[in-house]
Amino acid sequence: MKLHTYFKASAAPAALGLALIAQPAMAQDDGETAEAPAATTGPAIVVTGSRISNPNLELASPVSVVSSDDLELAQTNVAEEFLRELPSAVPSVGSAVNNGNGGSSFVNLRGVGSNRNLVLLDGRRFTPADTTGRVDLNNIPLAVIERTEILTGGATTTYGADAIGGVVNFITKRDFEGVEATASQQITEEGDGNVFRADVTIGANFDDGRGNAVLSIGYQNQDAVYQGDRDFSLFNIGSFSGNPSGSSNSIPAVIVGPVPSGFGQIAPDGVGFRDGSFYQPFNFNPFNIFLTPFERFNVYGSARYEVSDAVEVFTQASFSKNTVSTIIAPGGSFFNTYQQNLNNPFLPAGLAQAYCDGLGLTAAECTAGINTPFGPTLADGSPNPDYVQFGSSIRRRTVEAGTRNSDFTTTLFNLVGGLRGSITDNINWEVSGTYGESERIQRQGGFARFDRLQQSMLAIPDGAGGVQCIDTSGGCAPINLFGLQGNLGTQEAIDYVFSLTQQVITQASLQQVQAIIDGDLGFGIAPTPISFAVGAEYRKYTATRLSDEASQTPGAVVGGGGAAPDIDGSYNVKDVFAELVIPVIEDSFFREVTLELGGRYSDYSTAGGEFTWKAGGTITPIDELTIRGNYQRSSRAPNIGELFSPVTTGLSNLAVDPCAGSNPVGNAALTAVCVQQIVAGGASAATAQSLIGSILQPAAGQINVTGGGNPLLGVETATTWTIGAIIEPIYNLSLTVDYWNIKVEDAITSPAVADITGGCYNAPSTSNPFCSLISRSATTGGLDGSPNEVLGLLLQSSNLGLIKTDGIDISLRYRTDLTDNIGVRFSTDATWVNKNVFQATPTSIERDCVGFYSVNCGSIQPEWVANTRLTFSFFDELDVSLLWRYLSGVEFEPLQRAASGDAFIGQIGAGAGPVSGQDVDFNEIPSESYFDLSARWAATENIEFVVTIQNLFDNDPTIVGSDIGSTAFNSGNIYPSTYDALGRRYAAAVKLRF
Repeated sequence: MKLHTYFKASAAPAALGLALIAQPAMAQDDGETAEAPAATTGPAIVVTGSRISNPNLELASPVSVVSSDDLELAQTNVAEEFLRELPSAVPSVGSAVNNGNGGSSFVNLRGVGSNRNLVLLDGRRFTPADTTGRVDLNNIPLAVIERTEILTGGATTTYGADAIGGVVNFITKRDFEGVEATASQQITEEGDGNVFRADVTIGANFDDGRGNAVLSIGYQNQDAVYQGDRDFSLFNIGSFSGNPSGSSNSIPAVIVGPVPSGFGQIAPDGVGFRDGSFYQPFNFNPFNIFLTPFERFNVYGSARYEVSDAVEVFTQASFSKNTVSTIIAPGGSFFNTYQQNLNNPFLPAGLAQAYCDGLGLTAAECTAGINTPFGPTLADGSPNPDYVQFGSSIRRRTVEAGTRNSDFTTTLFNLVGGLRGSITDNINWEVSGTYGESERIQRQGGFARFDRLQQSMLAIPDGAGGVQCIDTSGGCAPINLFGLQGNLGTQEAIDYVFSLTQQVITQASLQQVQAIIDGDLGFGIAPTPISFAVGAEYRKYTATRLSDEASQTPGAVVGGGGAAPDIDGSYNVKDVFAELVIPVIEDSFFREVTLELGGRYSDYSTAGGEFTWKAGGTITPIDELTIRGNYQRSSRAPNIGELFSPVTTGLSNLAVDPCAGSNPVGNAALTAVCVQQIVAGGASAATAQSLIGSILQPAAGQINVTGGGNPLLGVETATTWTIGAIIEPIYNLSLTVDYWNIKVEDAITSPAVADITGGCYNAPSTSNPFCSLISRSATTGGLDGSPNEVLGLLLQSSNLGLIKTDGIDISLRYRTDLTDNIGVRFSTDATWVNKNVFQATPTSIERDCVGFYSVNCGSIQPEWVANTRLTFSFFDELDVSLLWRYLSGVEFEPLQRAASGDAFIGQIGAGAGPVSGQDVDFNEIPSESYFDLSARWAATENIEFVVTIQNLFDNDPTIVGSDIGSTAFNSGNIYPSTYDALGRRYAAAVKLRF
């Protein structure tokens, strides 16, 4: 029987990397394997993926392990930092996501969605962050984490719903004794991105070892890194033009509306108007950030005490308060339709004439309309016959009002208490309860309020050479959206429009009670008895989102993305489950043969009953080879957000609109579809027809999409299976190879943008059902605009989706002593992904995003990702370690490339700063290799130093422009969650132990 792999702290750290257990959005404009003790001593070990606490078990599911030593060498401060770099994971929302970061960090195992994996603390569910039920990794107390176990693939039978993609289980230090204080500092070579972290952990055993108590307190502060401080992101670059680009919400203002060509821009002199052309989009890159500011205070405590030889009481408490800040470019009037008046004193002469021409006014009507000193009524209260008011889009960037900032402050506590003990020498029991609450308060500033902006725009002469609002109520002061930079208006006007803040409060709670009996039956087929676990569990989730009036009203906050209407929902689950591990053969013609079985029945208050099960086993023909495999039927019930979120209009991404420009001209079928969609937005047929030929491409590559929850959603089901081998040909050398396969049916999804656009425009027809899922602006004909005016693409949630992914994991580890005083350790962990297919509905295309990037694919998932580390240890005091992280090349998604055309190939246009003239091909990102060099010195028994150089060769990321992918992951011309945007970084830490 092989010994169970475990990890322990030592002066010489484990090899960094995974250690396989050998035995088993807003507007854009914006380890070491040690010799184990005898299996009969010490506490029982529970391996992630089973509820059976038997240290001798060889489980069929491959489980990866990252030890605390690994994180220490890597100078990791937040769990999301190392989880996103796992070969088995795809980067999710974290510190590299700015526009699209809701104040939390998540993990996405196997790329099947961050809502399809579980995050546990000591095998128990942790308080969720929001209405999705996901756990915010910013709240995990890394200072007390002994190791992190990652099971990729289904684990619903063991842990319940949501574990389709896998489980991340953070295991805390059980018997910590003494005092450990750590302080670390990190900074980039550019002098920004400073990160300071300090932790103090105190632990003690008492009453002759019958009890233990631990208290840990931590603090962390992280500064921003701005996109304007890196050459490759200083200027926004169009992915399809290769030229400096940005937003048409610009300075001077861009006009879309009743002018002869339908659009134009105020000239640089502030007087003229360039009808039918843009000359200066707004470069929003410098204001945005690659590293979000972050501050955290956390406290962790745990205690256990053996009341008797048969009963132990245990408690655990976590508290965290953290603030994540996002900073996006200054706001403006954006793409809303505003009422304007022709006699506004701020109106430039050239634009006033263009309005007259576009409105079809005679010369006399134009002159009278421009020169009348009154508003809609004359001094005597009668109607003013010369007053002209009309609707138009004035897209003006309000840099004078500063950036748009969102501070997300999260306060969380998670409490656990329970009893455990033994019934007999070989049967154990445990009863525990968990209760936790989280509250995230989002405070927004720097955004215009639509009603105040509209009121401030309707201005007339005040009779004394000045300007006043037509409606002066509420302290209105006129604002000048037609002015050049610096001429937005008085500070009084800026404060009136932009000084108000918005607030959204999201609260979530978890109540959980579980009881487990596990052990062995005392008999079996083989000499080793059958092991079992049976249990019952009750969970209740609640979540609410409470918004102020402006935040929940579509269009009330200008440039703030979609509205955040109130949500209030809850559901509960009652589970019963059982597991068996049956040794079938031992020391016969096979060394070992073991069978695993498990089942769970779950009763959801919202979705009814569901049965999941697993079957697997291991075969060890000889000591050097173990073959393992398992098959599981998993499930996931819809979360509160998926069930109860109101339908709202928000933002997604699309760089090329088939109805824009001259595309529909001369194409009767496409023209008819575009007209139909503009009429659906509220325009007359004649107005819709007149817009054909002048529709603009989506501003900043962003469009409106409308969707929400669906209370009729049911459970999605998945089949997951793995088969692999563990090869240990010589002492201290091990190789594991595992094939994995996940298929999610009845998946809770909504269509991708290209599912709708491709379904419609690849076969344009007014009878095509996909075309009826698109609603355009009645004013501009575009897919962008105020969310209360333009629905855009209709993306309804359903159980019609299909997700399929499979691949191979490889892990190789070796260690040896070169001399009595020099040791070497080598580890490599790699994942090859064959496919990751998403199909929104049975009639939609099967879209595979492995190795591709586009607006449909979100975060990048390369075909190959590998982490390799080589560590030399000298005299058990000094470790020098080199980590190599490899990502295979990726390319522009072929399906999207066929729809929108090639991305830019050639030299970046003039005016893009340091990268101007650089030869590029935005259709591909070559393979990338990153190297980190670390050294750890145990200076004395009590003092230890660690220094690390990350991104040793200062690799710059590959530029692909800013509108080829989603706003959250394609930012600053690159993909900063996948490729390092910060450059070479230096980190140093000191640890004191007593």
